[in-house]
Amino acid sequence: MSEHQPTLEAVAAHAGVSRATVSRVVNGTPGVREELRERVRRSVAALGYVPNSAARSLVTRRTGAVGVVIAEPESRVFADPFFAQQLRGIGRELAAHDMQLLLMLVERPGDDDRIGRYLAGGHVDGVLMFSLHTDDTLPDLARSSGLPTVYGGRPGWQAAGTGPAPLYVDTDNRDGARQAVEHLLARGRRRIAVITGPLDQTAAQDRLAGCLDALGRTEADPALLAHGDFTARGGEAAMSRLLESAPDLDAVAAANDLMATGALRTLRRHGRRVPEDVAVTGYDDLEPAAWAEPALTTVRQDVQLMGRLMAQLLLRQLTPTPASPDTDTRPPAPIVTPAGLVVRASS
Repeated sequence: MSEHQPTLEAVAAHAGVSRATVSRVVNGTPGVREELRERVRRSVAALGYVPNSAARSLVTRRTGAVGVVIAEPESRVFADPFFAQQLRGIGRELAAHDMQLLLMLVERPGDDDRIGRYLAGGHVDGVLMFSLHTDDTLPDLARSSGLPTVYGGRPGWQAAGTGPAPLYVDTDNRDGARQAVEHLLARGRRRIAVITGPLDQTAAQDRLAGCLDALGRTEADPALLAHGDFTARGGEAAMSRLLESAPDLDAVAAANDLMATGALRTLRRHGRRVPEDVAVTGYDDLEPAAWAEPALTTVRQDVQLMGRLMAQLLLRQLTPTPASPDTDTRPPAPIVTPAGLVVRASS
């Protein structure tokens, strides 16, 4: 250690407390009066003390890092603003609690095993996982690691019904999609097509179910249904298929904004005016919705808030607070945030 780097003892002397008290404050250990805790914080700031992370890990058995696992390849994650907003919410919440974010993506076959080994190796204190698919093994690997885990999205993988109920954060996808199609019906549209997301993901399943709720159907009309992949290119291709199978359609509800913008491109290419000939809605209300021409009517979900809530649920498990009359002692529970329609020019 450099002779100029302040020590734990120097902070203790500056604050007028014991070395043990400083250690408890620095390591986030409960049991220190707030007055003393604040005095230590002021001394840490005044002296420029930087805790030794390796030594702190030995004491707390914590790494100070959280693994964020997205079950998608890099090409999808960095092209979709949904992931940027979710990561922004997670990152800000973790940073506010002096925790680091470690990002892991599923790029190719075998990456699940690599991620599983890393999680089991004691490199992170907990896990946040999202964009999972029905056949994903990642939740099993997280469970095997023994790490606290919070999921983004309603659980729908094969083993979700076994063991303790998973903790997750989601938006009310079904209700949001229902609102979009009810809006189209209220505008007099009757031949309403749906572009779904990948139906091995619960968000896409729930949004399709919401569209069918509004249409009063239990199954979709095959001529008015096209499967997409949550990308703009996928929306373009799906819209082309719909124009072939149902050339008289007068509205399209896309399961996300990127696919809706792709649908707009195809409609323009075929000389269909929006919204005069075909009304279009999206889902997410991220930047592509406002940039679109015309601007998209869409369903808003607060993606950044969902990221923050995921991090908060995990932090509650990592840093339990001492019981007091004002402490909420209920165990953490899944969170479902509301969705709301934003009406713009496309409908």
